[in-house]
Amino acid sequence: MTPIILSGGSGTRLWPLSRSQYPKQFLPLISDKTMLQETYCRLQGLEDLQPPIAVCNEDHRFMVAQQLREIGVKPAAIILEPVGRNTAPAVALAALSAAADEVLLVLPSDHTIVDIPAFQTAVNKADVLARQGFLVTFGIVPTSPETGYGYIKRGSKAHGGAYSVSVFVEKPDLKTANEYVSSGDYFWNSGMFVFKAGVFLQELAKFNPKMLELCQQAHAAAETDIDFIRVSAEIFSACPSDSIDYAVMEKTDRAVIIPLDAGWNDVGSWSALWDVAEKDAFGNTIRGDVMTVDAHNSFIHSERKLVAAIGIDNLVIIETDDAVMVAPKDRVQDVKLMVEQLKQAKRPEADLHRKVYRPWGYYDSVDDGERHKTKRIVVKPGAKLSVQMHHHRAEHWVVVKGTALVSKGDEKMLLSENQSTFIPLGIVHCLENPGVIPLEMVEVQSGSYLGEDDIVRFSDQYGRARKA
Repeated sequence: MTPIILSGGSGTRLWPLSRSQYPKQFLPLISDKTMLQETYCRLQGLEDLQPPIAVCNEDHRFMVAQQLREIGVKPAAIILEPVGRNTAPAVALAALSAAADEVLLVLPSDHTIVDIPAFQTAVNKADVLARQGFLVTFGIVPTSPETGYGYIKRGSKAHGGAYSVSVFVEKPDLKTANEYVSSGDYFWNSGMFVFKAGVFLQELAKFNPKMLELCQQAHAAAETDIDFIRVSAEIFSACPSDSIDYAVMEKTDRAVIIPLDAGWNDVGSWSALWDVAEKDAFGNTIRGDVMTVDAHNSFIHSERKLVAAIGIDNLVIIETDDAVMVAPKDRVQDVKLMVEQLKQAKRPEADLHRKVYRPWGYYDSVDDGERHKTKRIVVKPGAKLSVQMHHHRAEHWVVVKGTALVSKGDEKMLLSENQSTFIPLGIVHCLENPGVIPLEMVEVQSGSYLGEDDIVRFSDQYGRARKA
């Protein structure tokens, strides 16, 4: 069985912690592992588990590779989607990268499951059915009349503890959701699937041949870049955008559903995260430097500052480096409306954190003004930034910890702690860490324009284009 890990989501409903350039699947929301890492780790113990295939967008490729590497996993492939086209094309690309008779376990990378043995038992049942030619999905036994999930109605008893699929339904209103739950015939749509790669592609050819044709062409024209498979952007952009449900599962006569009662949660909002998080005696989930007086049933998260909460109930309070968000728990679905406002106003807080991760390490923008910006830069051992220059800014570098190998123009120098150098505007330069410990340095930029797009990149070991 080959896991297919889908990691293309943006996670805007968990803003300001989750942002489009660093969404929730890359965050340690439930444990000390990220949600992406948890997705793979809960598979440990399954028999004949093959290396996973990950599908993600280009901006997240290094985070996917790094986080899998941290848990000792070398994926069979990391497929880059040049544009988002929903789950059906993403899974089609993965299926085209696998053998036709290989059983695929399709998993979103941003769900949580409490009862791992129950989950693995269901996966083993699905594996048997998939080898018989069925397309299996998991229906979550509902615990409440949720209006934020799609539902699947079961049909007659099928094989091996599964049911035929009667119908997929969109997110209902509260009255309809109550009727669904009361009937006992409806399950939450988990978005998890098990099937043979070849069977899925056969059914896709039957019900959406245009999508399959374009995915085949985009995959055939793919280029390999380090650990990544880059499919053709021009071809893939023309692909229809549909979910697996709409493209195949609603139409095929091979679909079956296995009920799953394993403490599943898609952690799609702050209230959902509060539901599964540990709480104190007053019903509060507290993270970071937080003090409370007469606070109840709230989710309070602090990254930098002391958060003092007095006389509150059912609130979500999230403090990050550059934003504070406060909302009643029953209004957290509207966080996405705030993100839309930020995007319309072209605010960077919609996409980026103050700390921005790069394949070589990260930088933290600690201060900025009209003509200056100060960053803390950390470069991993052996890592190297691109050979580049800037049209509008000069840079001062001060080494705080470790060793820096600096190239500027025709000059090369080795800098150690408390040493510094100046990079004039327009000079071609490069920074690398030749040491065995992280390089920490302070960069002070000055100039008429300090945007991250003022980079002319001449060479880069990570295969990046002209932007940072």
